[in-house]
Amino acid sequence: MKRSDKIKIIRKQLTDSLKPISKLVEIDRPHTGWIRAIRTALGMSMATLAGRLEVNKSRISKIEQDEIAGNLTVKTMQKVADGLDCVFVYGFVPRSSLEETVQKQAYLKASEELRKLLHTMKLEAQNISDNDRQKLLNQMINQSLESGSLWK
Repeated sequence: MKRSDKIKIIRKQLTDSLKPISKLVEIDRPHTGWIRAIRTALGMSMATLAGRLEVNKSRISKIEQDEIAGNLTVKTMQKVADGLDCVFVYGFVPRSSLEETVQKQAYLKASEELRKLLHTMKLEAQNISDNDRQKLLNQMINQSLESGSLWK
């Protein structure tokens, strides 16, 4: 099996795995942050959460502020989630499908290479029809996909 075929299978499997969490991007973080929102919904004081995490109360205030600012580590988020009897979920959800991202990158790369090639051909007074230009672009896209050299 070719390397490009293996990568395509991996991409498909990962895409399928990400489907259940793709809806999470539609959920807005509470303006107070998840930690404070969940702690409040549980009726848990800062002091109680501090005790569960074995830190002082002022640390909880700092953690809640840092969450909103985006300054918490994954390790801290996991620890706080445990203290709130929650599971910390961390992941990446592609803006489009992984396949679309790869196809777009292959198109961009091939278009740039084709632009350079056509410029050289123009300097040498060589013309190419629109139909042949499109065929060449498609070949270059397929070559990029096959070689796996999309990001170089």
